[in-house]
Parts: sequence; structure tokens; C-alpha cells
Amino acid sequence: MQKIGVEGSLTNISEALREKGYDVVELKQESDAQNVDFCVVTGLDSNMMGIQEASAKGSVIEASGLSANEVISEIENKINHLQ
Repeated sequence: MQKIGVEGSLTNISEALREKGYDVVELKQESDAQNVDFCVVTGLDSNMMGIQEASAKGSVIEASGLSANEVISEIENKINHLQ
């Protein structure tokens, strides 16, 4: 299962991902983004934390304006395209 880093303020998304069985970690600093398959952030903090420029091995998902289900769908679409 994919390991997903989620910005701390996005608790509803973290909970929904855990319910789906994903391994979820809170993104507290830029280095956290390097150990996950996906980073879920709000637009405001992604640049502040340097995540968009970080050498994260996965994709950065911009969650602003998206529901938890929409974020999960985006992650699952990206996973399916990688396989």
C-alpha cells in the first residue's frame, strides 16, 4: 500500500485515507516529503515547506477546494497510471 504524507491541517483527508487502508504520515517539514509516495498539501503551505521543489519520489497533490473523496480519486488515478 502507498505511503501518503498529508499536511497536518487536512485531518479529514488523513482520516479518509486511513479508512481506505493507506499508510498516512503527517507532513511537518520538507524532509517528511522524501519518504512518501504522495504528498497532499494546501497550496499555501506547499511552497512554504518547499515540498513542490523537494525531491519527493511521488506526486504532490494540491487539496485546496477538493473533498477527501476527490483527493483519494486523484491518488488512485495516479497509482493506476503508474502500474
